Amino acid sequence: MHPFHDYLCMQLDDALKKRGVVVFYDPRREFEPFIDRELKQVGTGYEGLPRVLVKDRLTFLARHEGSLFALRAAVELIADLDRPEPLIVYLPGVTRDRQASVLMELEKGGICYEPNLKRLALNVLRKRFTDGQIDEMLRPASIGYDDIVSFLHQSEEDKLGSVLRTIFEDAQSEALIACWLADDGKDSIILEKDAGVELFKLVETRLGFSVSENTTVAEARGKVLRYVLVSEFRSDLECTPPASVGMVPEPPSKDHIARIRDVVERLRCGYTERYVALANMVESELNLDMSEIDARHLGNIDTFRFEERALLAYASELICRREYAKGLNIAADRSRSFWVDRDVARQAQWEACRLMAKLGSEIEKTRLALSNPPGNPVSWVRAYSAEDGWFRVDELQRRLETWVAKMGEEPETEKGLALVRREHEELLKKMADGFAKVLCEAAWTVSGMLHQTHIYPNVVQTMGGRVAYFLVDAMRFEMGVELAHQLEGTTDLTIRPAIAALPTITPVGMAALLPGASASFSVVEHKGKIASSIEGTTMSGLSERLKFLKTKVPDVVDLPLGRLLSASPSKLSKTMEDASLVVVRSQEIDALGENVDELTARAAMEGVIGNVARAIRKLASVGIENFVISADHGHQFSIRKDDDMKTDSPGGNTVDIHRRCWIGRGGATPAGTVRVTGAELGYDTNLDFVFPTGLGVFKTGGGLSFHHGSVSLQELVVPVVSLRIPLQGSELPAGKIVELRGVPDQLTNRTFGVRVLMVGDLFHAEPVALRVVLVSGNEQVGQAGMAMGGDLDHASGVLRVNPNSEANLGMMLTRDDCTSVRVVVLDPATDAVLAQSDELRVKLGI
Repeated sequence: MHPFHDYLCMQLDDALKKRGVVVFYDPRREFEPFIDRELKQVGTGYEGLPRVLVKDRLTFLARHEGSLFALRAAVELIADLDRPEPLIVYLPGVTRDRQASVLMELEKGGICYEPNLKRLALNVLRKRFTDGQIDEMLRPASIGYDDIVSFLHQSEEDKLGSVLRTIFEDAQSEALIACWLADDGKDSIILEKDAGVELFKLVETRLGFSVSENTTVAEARGKVLRYVLVSEFRSDLECTPPASVGMVPEPPSKDHIARIRDVVERLRCGYTERYVALANMVESELNLDMSEIDARHLGNIDTFRFEERALLAYASELICRREYAKGLNIAADRSRSFWVDRDVARQAQWEACRLMAKLGSEIEKTRLALSNPPGNPVSWVRAYSAEDGWFRVDELQRRLETWVAKMGEEPETEKGLALVRREHEELLKKMADGFAKVLCEAAWTVSGMLHQTHIYPNVVQTMGGRVAYFLVDAMRFEMGVELAHQLEGTTDLTIRPAIAALPTITPVGMAALLPGASASFSVVEHKGKIASSIEGTTMSGLSERLKFLKTKVPDVVDLPLGRLLSASPSKLSKTMEDASLVVVRSQEIDALGENVDELTARAAMEGVIGNVARAIRKLASVGIENFVISADHGHQFSIRKDDDMKTDSPGGNTVDIHRRCWIGRGGATPAGTVRVTGAELGYDTNLDFVFPTGLGVFKTGGGLSFHHGSVSLQELVVPVVSLRIPLQGSELPAGKIVELRGVPDQLTNRTFGVRVLMVGDLFHAEPVALRVVLVSGNEQVGQAGMAMGGDLDHASGVLRVNPNSEANLGMMLTRDDCTSVRVVVLDPATDAVLAQSDELRVKLGI
């Protein structure tokens, strides 16, 4: 026989195996040669029905001879059996009646088979011919079963076989064309075997592009390449194409366009680096990067590199026009493309654009709320600290500035960045002025809110059992919210706002967090310096505060954050012994803000929150169950203040002066400031305090971008995070197998890519939570900033990856002082290490 016969028998045999009865409609009588000549009869059965072999299956064959009722009667004996013997009911020249068929019961009980000759033949012919050849063979309307058989016989005799298929290792049409376009390595064989004509015919048939027979294979490649790339670009364009592509013919039909897109997508996926070179070449030849195409009309496929850059520029333009929602939509919809996915630097540019648009949108939302501001400070604090409150502006501004600080290149959306920064600064000023006004009117009290001096008795002491009390210098409220996100999954996790003691500087705020402050707290002058007083004990620095704490809690253990992170679990357990209170101090945020340059500070601050979360889990692993985290004060960290934002010192008897507060006696009250006496703040002191009410700063030492001391929400509202982590084993989570791939040998840029493969099992299909960080020594110095192929929650740093899938991550190094780092994959619930790289040498360029 022949392959077409075998293919039909295989299809019928499969159907008989499933249902036993096949009702075979052949309205055009295309398969009569197969039924009449090729199915071998091997006797008869019920009522003289012939029996034939379908493959090796003995099968009854009933044929329609003019009467459907007679046909049904002829097969009833077989059909009525409990287990009918295999039966084919063949109906040549009959179209199936889908509404009232006489054979309805047979059709429902068995399988209706309504094949199309040419469609079935295509599946068989493709094993020996290219689609171009097949299209030519099947084009005449008169082609029948015997013609198909003849084509197959000719191919066996080497009269009509595809030389191209032999050269390209049996590749199908679009795959074959893509391979030829990407690689000229087979050109000599095509010439040697005289397969050029067949190749050109295939291109014409499948893609609709005619190539002259006297064109060389190399020349044809250039023409076809230009044709397919321009055709894909043009088919996706929503406006008049640029004049430079006018000489490239358009595909004749939608089918041709679909095949062209298939070819180009195969080039992108299978020959990535070659596609980049080819697309860049065509873009340059046609000057497409110089064309004045409105980016709004670019489609969803970025055929050429210039499209992605034009869209980013358009998104920036929208941000500059304050059309933040539109800009955010473009950043969300178009930040994924061939050109972006393969380049971490492009991903970073789009992420910066997205963050700008998101911050701008949040600024607009908050500005609208402030158009009818609350009438008292309690309502201001509640609006600021609500679940979706005004603090979101601070959070997004920090994320944006941190991201920009870590980028290897300047943001291309520079104008948009400048605008959003100005808008943010104006909003901060409006918030600061408004809150200072209502706070002053309320006699400097925020009644009904937790005060910083009450955190120890109202929160720490009520936790019960051993408590780890984290005092994080300068952690503003939004940072506490992010910390809480990183601790999700713990027990009794809460975050609430507290009102810091004034002025919002470290000697005051850290003392206000100590035991006894709720009953007796004051700010005084001591030996010419500012100091805090509790129960008659004066404290101007850390040593005095620790000494006082020891008198209140004799078994307290004091641990700086860095020392805790570097200690081994056994040493940590020994250090804590049976201490009822473990105080963990972090000064990194304040130290970075006040002592290093702005860009370095922004980048490095990001790691502090992660390190606090790691320290909490580390303490939990050695037996601490209860945790409270708070801060001495918040901070402002925005645009660097120029001379017009600097205010003269009040003068008089100055005890202390910071950028955002003056402490002393007498002197003036400069414009843009407010004076409050110590008595008005509830202190037993004769000191006065002068605070800038907007964003102004005093002319004194200290940073001009990062500062604190005054009464803005960002400085005054501190987070109080409390949680429990019940004792549990520290075994590696079962079933999680993680592989790190694509890790570079060394880091020469703060931004780089890695791949994470999550290997699952047959019984778990839900996404798995991971946290991917950079660690130097024992400290976190970076984290994942972008993800493709996984869902990255920026607030918690948790990456969710489907089992047996791979996520591409953009990692961001936040510290410049590391000599080496490791990429570490952690279980977010336990900090168990699931995978880690070798040490990577850090060698950043200048």
